[in-house]
Amino acid sequence: MTKPLLEITDLAKDYGTGRRALDSVTFTVDTPQLVGIIGSSGAGKSTLIRCINRLVEPTSGSVRLMGTDIPSLSPGELRKMRRQIGMIFQEYNLVERLTVMQNVLTGRLGYVGFWTSLRYRYSAEDIRYAYALLERVGLAGFENRRADALSGGQRQRVGIARALMQRPKLLLLDEPTASLDPSTSRQIMQLAQGVIEEQKMPALINIHDVSLARAFCDRIIGMRDGELVFDGAPAELTHARLVDIYGAYEDDETSLKQEEPA
Repeated sequence: MTKPLLEITDLAKDYGTGRRALDSVTFTVDTPQLVGIIGSSGAGKSTLIRCINRLVEPTSGSVRLMGTDIPSLSPGELRKMRRQIGMIFQEYNLVERLTVMQNVLTGRLGYVGFWTSLRYRYSAEDIRYAYALLERVGLAGFENRRADALSGGQRQRVGIARALMQRPKLLLLDEPTASLDPSTSRQIMQLAQGVIEEQKMPALINIHDVSLARAFCDRIIGMRDGELVFDGAPAELTHARLVDIYGAYEDDETSLKQEEPA
């Protein structure tokens, strides 16, 4: 039997505050799909995302990517594994003084030597791919602009292109729309959805906006107090389920209200 691309088993994180940030979280991800992770602030969404690539060290449990247990890797092995995991951040994490093209090419840092990266002497193939990615994310012609001259939505598009520059097997998005206006947020979600379909890879997105999650995600995981309390299709995310996830939930969307029995 083929193992899932991503397999998380009994994952736990304890910050020593008396309450676990993650408590025995278990799920798998295999098919190319956009998996939304929802829940209140402090539910464990960001901790979960960051434990997968060990930006946060798990307390216990297993995170297996392509059969390899990430928490058990040495620092050198972890650097190689992170080539396979693209990460997109809420705060963009761009180098402000560098150009758009230079920022995108930093996605290849895990593959090239130190001096090559320092001098930005990338291969012709890498440069061609970077131009193709900029066109795909809607930033053709922006390659020579400095990152600090871009809008928030444009910066997030650069972040997506940089992550794809790694040619990853898995994409992680940590609240990529939290700092954006509603219209730009939908554009970024549409872009993420399209890229995942084209690249045929799964992605996990930590997202606060339930309406965006229901509109664009193929699958939704609900977190509450560090525990996984919902895992299903967007159509299964009824008002009652949202109450399970959030404790209380006010939703004025007619579609949700109609799902409740009279």
